[in-house]
Amino acid sequence: MLFCASMPDGLGAFLMSGPAMVLDGADMGRALVRIAHEVVERNKGTDGLVVVGIHTRGVPLARRLAGKLEEIEGRQVPSGALDVAMYRDDIGMRPPQATHDTELPFDLAGKVVVLVDDVLYTGRTVRAALDALTDFGRPRAIQLAVLVDRGHRELPLRADYVGKNLPTSADQAVRVLLAETDGTDGVVVEDAARKAVAS
Repeated sequence: MLFCASMPDGLGAFLMSGPAMVLDGADMGRALVRIAHEVVERNKGTDGLVVVGIHTRGVPLARRLAGKLEEIEGRQVPSGALDVAMYRDDIGMRPPQATHDTELPFDLAGKVVVLVDDVLYTGRTVRAALDALTDFGRPRAIQLAVLVDRGHRELPLRADYVGKNLPTSADQAVRVLLAETDGTDGVVVEDAARKAVAS
């Protein structure tokens, strides 16, 4: 593996011959704390704010972010889960995905929704999430928070809050590991042989 911490941020990802951990659990924790502070600053608190995670790994990240917001503001921030499988524009072009329950235990009308996902790539998952959200109500605003932005957008979308901008090649895959789903926290960049479907 050719990877050097002294290389410009993300450049080492282009030179890997195998998987490499680019964020560990501590890095992820700091990124979420920073995002939480940015959310509070931008929205002048958490009044009228809800956090919604996109299945699968966006859901535990959303719960963690809601917890960080509660620590900062001293009040609970509602969180929910959104399944976008049936809203994607590539149904039939990719292997069938398991569906998950959408859980939105609050009224979206008039709320500021912080939509959370693990990796922002082509933007198609986020587009599907925006369509899904509008079927459940009309929020006052929707803001996007992602742990990793790897570039290669196919739609004119950008995140409001980013844990880490990670330059990658289109032949690489970025995998987010979470203790809730994988038993450990971390972000791994893998080669084309392990490439996941664009999201």
